[in-house]
Amino acid sequence: MAKAKSSFEDNVFINCPFDKKYKQIFNAIVFTIHDAGFIARCSREVNDSGRTRLRSIISIIAECKYGIHDISRIEVNYKSRLPRFNMPFECGLFWGNLEYGSGKQKEKRILVLDSQSYRYQASLSDIAGQDIQSHTNDPTKVIDKIRTWLRTNSGRTNIPGGKAINQHYVLFQKELPAMLKRAGITQTEIETPEYYPDYIAFIVEWLKEREAKAKKK
Repeated sequence: MAKAKSSFEDNVFINCPFDKKYKQIFNAIVFTIHDAGFIARCSREVNDSGRTRLRSIISIIAECKYGIHDISRIEVNYKSRLPRFNMPFECGLFWGNLEYGSGKQKEKRILVLDSQSYRYQASLSDIAGQDIQSHTNDPTKVIDKIRTWLRTNSGRTNIPGGKAINQHYVLFQKELPAMLKRAGITQTEIETPEYYPDYIAFIVEWLKEREAKAKKK
């Protein structure tokens, strides 16, 4: 499987929940980023036991021009009776790079997402005045919002429309089981954090094959 080449101008940091309820949104975000010609980066890459997790996440953030931050998980966890603070914390780290960093860090662009409009005003009021986008837990909607944001902030004119990307994503999902079978990877495995690099590789390979087929027509 092909590997995506990474650069600051192409890297998009994803800061979002990783629970089962969010899985469809996360998968749609990752696919949209790659179909638009960018590279998805996130904390699921972190597997270096020789470094602290936080230090690794900070390094990834520094390598990304774009950052997508979903702050929709503010509910209290039924087991711990505590909310999750990772998303607003990583959002703050990214914003700090933009405000206090130098050189290319000043070029960073940020998209903040939530599942409900204006809810952030009660949970994270410091970002009031920013253009917070609501996706209502709809993968189709999140695809269109991310595509439009990347098109606007990158200035690239070769990004497919939201409807086209959604069609590509639906087709990729249908063909993924066969790709997994050929690679000897189970559906359960590909859904685990350890297999995140494999999932990215499948997306990259599928998009390359689709592009090659389109050129032959």
